Amino acid sequence: MGYAADERTVATPEESWFLDTVFTPGTRLGAHTHEPATVVRVVEVREVTTVRVPSGRLIVDSPWPDDDDPELSLRAGRELKERLPSGAFPAEAAWTEAPYEYGGEQFDGREVAAIRLRIRDAPVTCWEMALGVGEDIERISPGERIQFYSEQNMGCFADATAWAPLTQPFRAFWQDAEAGRQNGRDTEDLFDGDFERVGDDVLEADLVTFIAEGNAVVWLGRTETGSVASVVVANGYRPYLMTWSRGSSAPST
Repeated sequence: MGYAADERTVATPEESWFLDTVFTPGTRLGAHTHEPATVVRVVEVREVTTVRVPSGRLIVDSPWPDDDDPELSLRAGRELKERLPSGAFPAEAAWTEAPYEYGGEQFDGREVAAIRLRIRDAPVTCWEMALGVGEDIERISPGERIQFYSEQNMGCFADATAWAPLTQPFRAFWQDAEAGRQNGRDTEDLFDGDFERVGDDVLEADLVTFIAEGNAVVWLGRTETGSVASVVVANGYRPYLMTWSRGSSAPST
């Protein structure tokens, strides 16, 4: 008997379609709401880096401190309730393009639509919203989406046991900015700054950032037996940008 997700966390057909296809180059995701002739299409899927998660405890949250905290102290990250196998996992990103014209100039409208940690090379048969430690499923209504707030439009994957040292460069950068110092951030830039990486070789753990606008949902892609095959943050699933999402079915590819 296959795995059955709880109806309160299972993805809708539209969400599932997006998550199933956003990592397939050439997929037509829809037409821009404000530019009906502009097609949003997946143009590239590439491995960004690998993320070491030796504890199997994964935080998916913003790496930045809370800007309401005057001391910029360490903020507890949103750790997923789901435990992963210990290991190093490929982080893969999907880019879309939706060409447009502005001020007489042409732009490709290229952006990162989604990022995933690939945990297992196995087909995903079910998508469900990931819960965080301490979040009670009994308090969730069907269709409700629990999200993390992406401070500075940035989210990250990070090993929970190394959260403090891995997020130190972001706290230090913020403290410098508050003091009027313009120092660089002690991180490794990847893909022209779309992503940043911080590694702790003592703990053998990593943090990798990604673009995430506003509030973001974390999705678990499960195999037929319920094992986690991928952890996804879909920055590109934004219904107000896709005309198809207003209807009852997704577009053909």
